Amino acid sequence: MTQRIIGLTGGIATGKTTVSDYLATAHQLPILDADLYAREAVAPGSPILKDLHQRYGSNILLTDGTLNRPQLGTIIFNDPMEKQWVEQQIHPFVRQRFAHVSRNYPPQTTLVYAIPLLFEANLTHLVSEIWVVSCSPEQQQQRLIARNNLSLAEAQARIRNQLPLTDKIAQAHQVLDNSGHKSALYQQIDDALKLTPSN
Repeated sequence: MTQRIIGLTGGIATGKTTVSDYLATAHQLPILDADLYAREAVAPGSPILKDLHQRYGSNILLTDGTLNRPQLGTIIFNDPMEKQWVEQQIHPFVRQRFAHVSRNYPPQTTLVYAIPLLFEANLTHLVSEIWVVSCSPEQQQQRLIARNNLSLAEAQARIRNQLPLTDKIAQAHQVLDNSGHKSALYQQIDDALKLTPSN
């Protein structure tokens, strides 16, 4: 039997964390979080953080030696070549962490890989099915502005920087519509879990 590995993704600020939190609390599923592993990749003292420091200078670090995320975000959201370079440093580390942590679970365990850049990072081969969290473009924009305290232009730039949500939906096995009440979203999650994944 092939292990069931749900690749949970979607657009920025569409509600992926809401879905993963529900899967963890209501269904006790292990959540393997790409964002968490990406943070580990650039932890103080890590080789990758040293490479970032060497490439971008002291402005990339905060006074306590941790990564200046807003500064890095400004660099990669405005320069596709730099974005590609940073991803080439971080993505292999993230893939290794998924492989390592997954070995801790027996094959019959359903795992959830929460990967915002599942398509962009070409990681779809790691999962057995793809769930995409979606909402309306207006909601996505408003949520991102409120969550990250961004201007409209900054929010739009971050949304444009990802693969269009419509493209992700076209490749999904399940689409979770997060444009309404949470109860409706939770019902969609419950229903999706009952379905036998189609290969």
